[in-house]
Amino acid sequence: MTGKHGCRSGVTVEGKREPSYVRKLRLGVMLVLAFGMLAACGKKAEPEREKPAVLEPEADAGKDAGAQAAIVLEPEADAGKDAGAQVTIVLEPEAGGAGNGSGSADGAGAAGTDRPGSGASGEADGGAGAGGGVSGEPDNAGGAGDSGHLEAENALKDRFGKDCIAGQTFQVELSQYDGPVWFVPYGPGEPGQELHMQIVRDGQILTDFPAYVPEGVNLEDFESLDAVSFYDINYDGNTDILTVATYGGRKLAAIYYGEVPEGAYGQEPYFYVRDRLSDKVSAQVEPLTVSQIRIYLSWGKKNGTFAGWQEAYETVARLCEVESDGNFRYDLIDFDGDGVLELMAGTDGSISLYTYSQGTVYTLMDQWSYGAMGNTGYEYSPGKNSLRNYNTDFAGAILYTTYMKAGQGHSLEPAAQITFINFDDVNGNGILDPDEEDSIGSYGISYIDGAVATEEQCAAYDAGGYVYMEPKMSFEELREVLGS
Repeated sequence: MTGKHGCRSGVTVEGKREPSYVRKLRLGVMLVLAFGMLAACGKKAEPEREKPAVLEPEADAGKDAGAQAAIVLEPEADAGKDAGAQVTIVLEPEAGGAGNGSGSADGAGAAGTDRPGSGASGEADGGAGAGGGVSGEPDNAGGAGDSGHLEAENALKDRFGKDCIAGQTFQVELSQYDGPVWFVPYGPGEPGQELHMQIVRDGQILTDFPAYVPEGVNLEDFESLDAVSFYDINYDGNTDILTVATYGGRKLAAIYYGEVPEGAYGQEPYFYVRDRLSDKVSAQVEPLTVSQIRIYLSWGKKNGTFAGWQEAYETVARLCEVESDGNFRYDLIDFDGDGVLELMAGTDGSISLYTYSQGTVYTLMDQWSYGAMGNTGYEYSPGKNSLRNYNTDFAGAILYTTYMKAGQGHSLEPAAQITFINFDDVNGNGILDPDEEDSIGSYGISYIDGAVATEEQCAAYDAGGYVYMEPKMSFEELREVLGS
């Protein structure tokens, strides 16, 4: 049948027949589209490229290139399912430190595990650490197949020994030492060996201290050292060490306070464990991570960033409460007359004194003991920057009166020590000998720094109006006075 124009019948549009070449063209287009759709359905979706580690400085971090940084490793939501999962490294500037590529004065570190190739799985605070494949750079976040990570760990084991936990070995700057040092932890490699840690510089072991293992925990159950953090926990100006380790599937924290011996020539700085504090942290913090521990100890607040002395002293008192099971007492006093009150904190037999300046707490007295060995306690002259202490020897035959003042470095400095000898020291040895006992009370002479002193010279150091240092307020009463 032919239509009006002599064309064969086909698809019609508005009653008109369509030419055959149009039909063929339309069919070809439809076939091309059909094959394209089939190819698209059969093609596998291209996996999304893994994003690199992200550096997220805090709001003001960029303003100071030398600001101290803390590295906190935060695994993504499903990181535990994949050893090579992305890790976000957040830089958190600390107060008062000068950061560099190896760490900073207030703490340096990174985190990983003691198993090569496992990736970073812990946390650390402080400046960038060296070792363990984590140094604060995005390319060093670590992953299961990262050959550079394995090479770095092998190099550390070659340098410090096969039992060193390379994933938690860092080059850091600690306030107790001049220049960078290495923090090197060692696992219990051979039977009978203990988990211990060393501070090393130029191949020399500066200090070596055992890891704290609570009673009831078997050393043989040690699995991993999960996190290390370096910062001033107790506000004394010394860098402390916080670790989290796993024993038999149980995570345990350990806190080591750093100390610098005073007046002990040739003695190196050392670290000692706070066992009760460590046990309390392990029992009460969940999850047991560095960030959660810091929140527990100080509500997450950092020395050097306090808004005022009220906030600073409340935070210091919080740590005192955690350490003492609520046995501390407090008071606010005007020690030096500079317009900022000082915090006094103590228990029976010890006293601490803290001062504040420009966002930072400084420790003037750190649990100074009294009440034994002739030490009667401490007194201060309100607003006059004078501390006085009486101490006796030989049942009172020798009386030491020590005066101290707060110096420019926010520490107590000796002003003078007056030694009153209340007997006839015939041989001048400064000791009460048996043949001199009969002269007690009938003879007396004073010395200042080894030189004979007159009463007027001794009285010149007495600021007058001294008050015995004996705090009375509870933590709750202190917070109320501080307006918390």
